[in-house]
Amino acid sequence: MRSLPDPTNGEPTRKRRMPRADRERQMMAVAEQVFAERGYVAASMDEIADRVGVSKPMLYEYFGSKEGLLVACIRLARAELLQVTSDACVRPDTPEQMLRQGLIAYFRFITEHQKSWALLRSEAAVVGPSAAGEIEAVRQQQTDLISSTMALYAPAPLDTAPVAEVIVGGCERLALWCERNQDVTPEQAAELVMQLIWFGIAAVVPDTPSPGRG
Repeated sequence: MRSLPDPTNGEPTRKRRMPRADRERQMMAVAEQVFAERGYVAASMDEIADRVGVSKPMLYEYFGSKEGLLVACIRLARAELLQVTSDACVRPDTPEQMLRQGLIAYFRFITEHQKSWALLRSEAAVVGPSAAGEIEAVRQQQTDLISSTMALYAPAPLDTAPVAEVIVGGCERLALWCERNQDVTPEQAAELVMQLIWFGIAAVVPDTPSPGRG
């Protein structure tokens, strides 16, 4: 029987190299888990590298430092959070529905991505200026989203930014409480926020269909 030709010509087969973007996401996924399990201070680059299956120098080559790796993890979580909350605010027709769906998406993200949420908690804010800046950027993006959404309906002179700050600050604390009371669903957490704040918002933001949808 005729034998098939050897495609390697006798040379050892080389392992296919993972694209840089995929490798970065793999490193961040493992780092996120280690940071969440041990806390930033106790987490080691040696353990992260070992779990990923790469050398510690490669981690430093990609992220520069342990704080740089943490910042990259927070930045990724921030982008994912913005995506899910902004998508939730697009579909509903009225400001009340938009706010409620955005809140549900926020609390659902925290429930479904507890490792990411661990990176967004106040503990990370004391690590260093870069991490603190990323934590504040998370808060600011959610404030901007809520403020801009309410501004579509509010009278022109009304400054919606401070209202959004109150909502974001309250949600952050409520999320910490929900973490200790895991029987509370995202829908229940969102409804609690709505019961506390919507009456005041409705006084200045009429619950009318979105412009262009009525």
